[in-house]
Amino acid sequence: MTCLHRQPICVASALLVPVLQVAPPPWLSLDGVPPSWAILWLLPWSLVDGPFAGAIAGAAIGLALDGLSLGDVSQVPALVLMGWWWGRLGRRGPPIQRSLNLGLLAWIGTLVLGLSLWIQWLVLGSSEGFLQTWALQTIFAQSLITGLLAPLVGSWQLLLWRRRAPA
Repeated sequence: MTCLHRQPICVASALLVPVLQVAPPPWLSLDGVPPSWAILWLLPWSLVDGPFAGAIAGAAIGLALDGLSLGDVSQVPALVLMGWWWGRLGRRGPPIQRSLNLGLLAWIGTLVLGLSLWIQWLVLGSSEGFLQTWALQTIFAQSLITGLLAPLVGSWQLLLWRRRAPA
């Protein structure tokens, strides 16, 4: 673990996720659906800091975002899974440096997060049927905008955090 949690600027960047979740910039949306800010923050953090820190950061961000919502579904399971998986990718393989790789990982992570929320919503008692087109449209729009923003936002964070991480 490279101890990004000891860097004040890195921890402060986590505070932007709930702020952007509550008040997203309207020009960064696709058909009114904003990107998944949690995924955009968690991906570079996990790649730099490792699987354990990625899972802990995913749980912390998920709990903060769950505290802002009124529903019964939780983002924690998907964010913990993604943080752990991305942390393993950052530790086991060669360093991820290509922007398209970041975009693909963010797209997959947003799909997993959206499908996790949708499945939880269905299990907890939705009686409106299994295939709601609005849910699928929202999941795919959010995953697309997140995948398109990840090369820009993620590569910038990756550069910043790799410089701050002790060797």
